[in-house]
Amino acid sequence: MIITCLDLEGVLVPEIWIAFADTVGIPELRRTTRDEPDYDKLMKYRIAILKEHGLGLREIQDTIKKIDPLPGAKKFLDELRSCCQTIILSDTFSQFAAPLMEKLGQPTIFCNELVVSDSGEITGYKMRCEQSKFTTVKALQSIGYETIASGDSFNDLGMIQASKAGFLFRSTEKIIKEYPQYPAFTEYSELLDAIKKYL
Repeated sequence: MIITCLDLEGVLVPEIWIAFADTVGIPELRRTTRDEPDYDKLMKYRIAILKEHGLGLREIQDTIKKIDPLPGAKKFLDELRSCCQTIILSDTFSQFAAPLMEKLGQPTIFCNELVVSDSGEITGYKMRCEQSKFTTVKALQSIGYETIASGDSFNDLGMIQASKAGFLFRSTEKIIKEYPQYPAFTEYSELLDAIKKYL
């Protein structure tokens, strides 16, 4: 029994924070887990910038409404889900994910939650569990599943390393160079073919 675990941003949809940074004209918010391995440090940095500019959840959600899945992502996901159980493991937040899941055909997603004040200010965040992607993969394995994993960023490496098979998808040159043991793909057809070999 196999479950495929996929990252969301950069793999199936554009990076939310980059889209928001471009919308509001704050280039500092373009920093993602591709650039910063320490997620807590990254989120505190983001929250401080939002506070400085008086931006909150509503403004980010307005940007997310305009984001579409990457070209070919829904077709890839539909075909993958027809072959095996598939879960999206993301460090995004439930308040961000809902409209994107609707556009992707409502796949299962495990993600985190923002702490938001009554005024809409983002004051913090709650991780579903520590090292959420790695922990989830290990939990699935503990109940009898084998896992295949794919992602693009530093925070995906734990689930990739812990899985029966792991693949980088549209990752950075730095990560690809540092982890040459994981096949790196840029096309959904290549990733789908690689996953199918293990099913």
